[in-house]
Amino acid sequence: MKKKVLSILLAGTMVLSMTACGGSGSTNETADTAASTEETATEETSTEETATESTDSTTSAGAIRLLNGKPEINDQLKELAELYKTETGAEVTIETIGGDTSAGDELKKMYQGDNMPDIFVIEANQAATWDGMLADLAGEEWTEKTGFELVNDSMGTIGFPYTVEATALGYNADILSKAGVDPSTLTSPAAWQAACEAIDAKKDELGLTAVFAWCAEPTNLGWSSGTHVFGQYLDAGLKADDTTYIDMLNDGGTIDETRMKHFAEFIGMMNQYSDKDHLLVDGTYDEQVAGFKEGKFAFITQGNWCVTSPDDVNFEVGFAPYAFEDGMNTIIAGPPSYWVAYKDGNVDAAKAFFNWCAGDSAQNILVNKAGLVSPFDDCQYEATNPFYKSMKSYIDAGNYSGWHTMLKKDGLQNETCQVFADYAKGSIADADEFVSKISSVIKGFYAE
Repeated sequence: MKKKVLSILLAGTMVLSMTACGGSGSTNETADTAASTEETATEETSTEETATESTDSTTSAGAIRLLNGKPEINDQLKELAELYKTETGAEVTIETIGGDTSAGDELKKMYQGDNMPDIFVIEANQAATWDGMLADLAGEEWTEKTGFELVNDSMGTIGFPYTVEATALGYNADILSKAGVDPSTLTSPAAWQAACEAIDAKKDELGLTAVFAWCAEPTNLGWSSGTHVFGQYLDAGLKADDTTYIDMLNDGGTIDETRMKHFAEFIGMMNQYSDKDHLLVDGTYDEQVAGFKEGKFAFITQGNWCVTSPDDVNFEVGFAPYAFEDGMNTIIAGPPSYWVAYKDGNVDAAKAFFNWCAGDSAQNILVNKAGLVSPFDDCQYEATNPFYKSMKSYIDAGNYSGWHTMLKKDGLQNETCQVFADYAKGSIADADEFVSKISSVIKGFYAE
């Protein structure tokens, strides 16, 4: 089994997201890193924190190592570890991947060097890579307090959900109000078209660069278009447990061409009302997010990770659905990634840590200081994230779809993102050609 896993790792398919979103599964690690702040991205290479650092053989039997793929919460996780030691006497060493370091490459080195951490991050579609190598967490106390755990048919309950994240079209409520657009009405293509026209007509008056902060640059932002935006085709408008289109996709790369055409028409509208001179075709994540925070765009194609603090913006934000068909009123919400326990590591200590993390002390830090959204029913803390209010309203109403984009064949995002880029550049002329091209790309990838 170890040989099987190693061969997959060496092939480069075991890639962990380093974005603030924590869930692209893309091989564009340099793009994923852009989602963290510059400060956290440059400080992670210290010898104290590097994930390749060998463990001290003298550490206590209860000591564990956690490989963190979210550089932006490194400090908060270290604070968490200190509190855990204070309350339990057990040690947790936080090893963070950041800067220009690839999480996938780092795990490969650690596996080859027999230096695997006790806890690390995977996405749902990467579970098969670790078949037989992850501990079954079924029956643990924390599983009674959430419905977001990751369950695998062969390995059991393998994933601890440390946060819930959402993605849709984030909006600037002030801009929409000034343009006379009610975001609650954006549940059909016609409503979206009318809203775009209304906002665009007042673009100069509102100080906007464009209606959408949408970037289809494939090299560094392919994780965004190829995973999150493409994920709307798979899940928009569906209930969280509806796997209709991901099941079709994983059955040899089949798509629903009618649904895909409606999706492509919506993307075409976004292309039309985006910053075609720069951001749309060759911008960066930092430019996309900074422009939205500065009030230069009404909408952004990201999730709650792009605005994490009330200090980030001076306006109210919210989510609107990718309503490319009439009546679509959902956002994608749930855990895009999970903490898992390595079966050959200190499993008992990892289980104890997970149970503690679901409790009040840890949730206080994870929610109030790290800015995460808790997946646990009994958490008494409300996230400080500015998108939280809108996100919670969708979840409470049951108007949320699953993160089924994380269940596609890993690596597909590196192919589909180029189709989005070509459409944005105009080398794909219209929705029909988009459907034809993306269908061919997906079929070819699944045939490999």
